[in-house]
Amino acid sequence: MSPSADHEGYRIGPVDASTTVVVVGAGPSGLMLACNLVRLGIAVVILDDRPDKTSTGKADGMQPKTIETFRQLGLADRLLKNGARVYDISFWESTADESLKRTGRKIHYPEHVGASDPYILLAHQGMVEEVMVDDMETRGVSVTRNAKFVSCSRVDGTTQLEIVYKDLTTNSPQTIRADYLVGCDGARSKVRSFIPDAELEGELTNAAWGVLDGVIETDFPDLWSKVALRSHSAGSILWIPREKGMTRLYVELSSTDGERVEKSKATTEYVMRRAREAMHPFNLEWKTVEWFGTYVVGQRVAKRFMDSEAKIFIAGDAGHCHSALAAQGANTSMHDSFNLAWKLNLLVRGLAKPSILRTYEEERQKIAYDLINFDVEHCKAFAAGDAELAKNFDENIRFISGVGAEYAPGILTQAPVTTSRLQPGMLQLPAKITRYIDANPVDIQLDIPLLGQFKIYIFVPDVCRSLASLDSICQEMQSVLGGINSQANQSYEKHPRGHSPSDGFLQTQRYTAVSNAFTFAMVTQSAQSDFEIADLPKILQSSRWSLYVDDIGKPSCTKRWFGDLNQESIGVAVVRPDGYVGAIDSWETQRVDVIGQWLQDYFSFMV
Repeated sequence: MSPSADHEGYRIGPVDASTTVVVVGAGPSGLMLACNLVRLGIAVVILDDRPDKTSTGKADGMQPKTIETFRQLGLADRLLKNGARVYDISFWESTADESLKRTGRKIHYPEHVGASDPYILLAHQGMVEEVMVDDMETRGVSVTRNAKFVSCSRVDGTTQLEIVYKDLTTNSPQTIRADYLVGCDGARSKVRSFIPDAELEGELTNAAWGVLDGVIETDFPDLWSKVALRSHSAGSILWIPREKGMTRLYVELSSTDGERVEKSKATTEYVMRRAREAMHPFNLEWKTVEWFGTYVVGQRVAKRFMDSEAKIFIAGDAGHCHSALAAQGANTSMHDSFNLAWKLNLLVRGLAKPSILRTYEEERQKIAYDLINFDVEHCKAFAAGDAELAKNFDENIRFISGVGAEYAPGILTQAPVTTSRLQPGMLQLPAKITRYIDANPVDIQLDIPLLGQFKIYIFVPDVCRSLASLDSICQEMQSVLGGINSQANQSYEKHPRGHSPSDGFLQTQRYTAVSNAFTFAMVTQSAQSDFEIADLPKILQSSRWSLYVDDIGKPSCTKRWFGDLNQESIGVAVVRPDGYVGAIDSWETQRVDVIGQWLQDYFSFMV
């Protein structure tokens, strides 16, 4: 595509003189952001200074919530097929008096965590990058490789940024104008330096670890489980199965007096030797080594995640650093970007007020601090031995899974409601339900595709008894949300979502028949034979692919989301485009006239 002065902010294509968003860094965080923006129809250029994607190693563990996100994006199949799954963790320890022995074993993600995929999926970072790169390319966008970010500045008399990057193949500077700049360029982020007062705060520790990916020969019995091992003489090892029959070992490199091993001494051979010492009396040999690295544990968070006036943001490691021991880095980083993408989409399309962007920093910085606080205690527990580590896992397992990462009240999350089990700021709880129109059993959190919409679920225990109230609710929704619907439909008609041939299998028009801003859904405990679609209000008739019968879950979806919702009540849940609950409440059927004002109050951040 040739440079164009007629930039409208939505074009999708190769590098141009002007775009809407420039993303610096094509690791998991940058690709998650760019991939979502491309899908939503927002023009994006993604710059990366590397000649190709990650080929081996680096981040490897996808937690349950991240697996669910890739399922929602329709990108999980290849990773699920080729990755290794870890369902359990075992604990081993040796003392001065006793040889290495197993001290315990437990399921990694017990049922109470509420994860629909209760395991860690192990796949090296390049495999994760590849599925997002491929998805972008089917929609006409590629990563601009060998492109090193240099600087950015405000263009006089405009709201745009001029971004300078160096083409490493020609050693020449290039410029591109954009409305927004997002740095997903790692802990040494260059973009972060252009946000005032955004330096990392926190501590670097003396804890150092060597990381080895390879194929192992051993008589150790727990080769294919996750293992937390502590040797009295050689420190700790975290042992994780990997794709292609490999194993990753995190090997503690700090000396017995807590001093960090010099980096020059932390060679592959040194790490192997230390691992063999810790594993005694078991044999440990490497047939192959695919990747080796070292890192020093630091627990730091950027003071700022954004400069809203300059429209510059950071995400991922650019905003927070921590240990790799609980497999949180890439997961948290990708959810930073997942949070930012839909908010940028609403703002660029003129559907939300600029104040929505402040919630990015508020929400993701809160999660970053939660992560650092957890990581500090997790590292201490690792050093303290099996009992403390097992206790730490039990206390933090929902947060580790990603399911328990929760937002505080704000403009996008109402204050908690005491009458419902599911609360604002929480992720929607997974549940099995039956899709009315074709009797397919589906997962409520996966069935409606990610299209940048809010999902408004109406829970009606008894449809026949509540038809009049249901009609009143739908009229209120149309009255309150009609203006937003109209603007959204016009925006997407003019600037459609990024298309891929695979979208034909999703049939997205089923979920945009009423609105491009909202998908309306109904969940009922009435039997499928109790009512016809034609009995329902028009807005639900047009939403026939998101009508559900709550008849297969144990416990039911209604129970999980609302607790005891009686036959004389109706519940409504507003789920944000990222799967977080924004608002949820229930009313007796004779009081549903207040729902319109309730929705209006919540959606006050929309224009």
